[in-house]
Amino acid sequence: MRLMISGGGTGGHIYPALALIQRLQERGMLDAVMYVGTAKGLESRIVPNAKIPFETLELQGFKRKVSFTNVKINIQTVEKFVGSLRKATRMIKDFQPDVVVGTGGYVSAGVLYAAARHHVPTVIHEQNSVAGVTNKFLAHAVDKIAITFPVVASSFPAKKVVITGNPRAQQVAGLKPNDRLADFGLDPHKRTLLIFGGSRGAPMINKAAVNALPTFGGADFQTLFVTGTRHYGTITKQIRQLPANVKVVPYIDDMPGILPDVTLVVGRSGATSIAELTALGLPSVLIPSPNVTHNHQFVNAKSLVDVGAAEVITEPELDANFASQVAALMDDDSRLSRMAQAAKKMGTPDAADQLIAVLESVQKH
Repeated sequence: MRLMISGGGTGGHIYPALALIQRLQERGMLDAVMYVGTAKGLESRIVPNAKIPFETLELQGFKRKVSFTNVKINIQTVEKFVGSLRKATRMIKDFQPDVVVGTGGYVSAGVLYAAARHHVPTVIHEQNSVAGVTNKFLAHAVDKIAITFPVVASSFPAKKVVITGNPRAQQVAGLKPNDRLADFGLDPHKRTLLIFGGSRGAPMINKAAVNALPTFGGADFQTLFVTGTRHYGTITKQIRQLPANVKVVPYIDDMPGILPDVTLVVGRSGATSIAELTALGLPSVLIPSPNVTHNHQFVNAKSLVDVGAAEVITEPELDANFASQVAALMDDDSRLSRMAQAAKKMGTPDAADQLIAVLESVQKH
């Protein structure tokens, strides 16, 4: 299979693409791959580091708020989109893909639209419970639409929708406990709370965690608090004396690798996090980011809450009760077990294989 794939802007668009590529390689199905992103996006660092051929287009997103300045910016956006179509068309003619996949982010609009215009088989993947603007724009042009959350199906033409799950889930589903906690000076066999607000950190989660450390320090479980690199210095200055059963680190390079050793996760509810939590059957307390389109992280979180797999706390609700709420949950083994089972039922451990089946279905034979 000659695969052209495009997605960028956030890890939620990039990591599912990388997981799909990895699975195609594992199955011996990938003859060639080209990843198309932007020069300034997160993908420009992550994809080349993964040793995947990478090309760029120059695009930008629309400004929704009406103003004179934004009108000028949106005119530039249209001009860049038209220019991206021309460059994407040249890429497609040179690379000759069997199928073109988009995982979201405005960069995929130019690639997928150009491919559809030239009758190259196309598939988009929507990771979230609320459809992204780019995927909604592309929905009528592409051949198939793979989704993770059933609730988002109503945003797309019904005949094109296939529920596959998030390829990231299959990437982590087979992970087993491996005593990684010892790397941080923790006991691999003790109940462990992980607090993690994302690679860049989340100030409100960090603040709640710092305030909760006296409670967690007196508990019979241990805590691994990941602050995010930019906040680490500030956080460590705030903590005068760290309890022996609490470790604070700026970042963990291989976060999925440590998840099988964790009892409960406190963190965001982005698409990648949800895929990992459900693939491994991990209970969670989810604190959705309020700074995302259409509040989709809250909708993501609610899908787990509705089946008993998670609790949700919005940022305005992060108060003095946070510590006691989390500590009580950590001490409730039966509830943690029920949450873990509910999370596992939501998981799609063969999501990448299901998406590959969709890619095969649209190819011209």
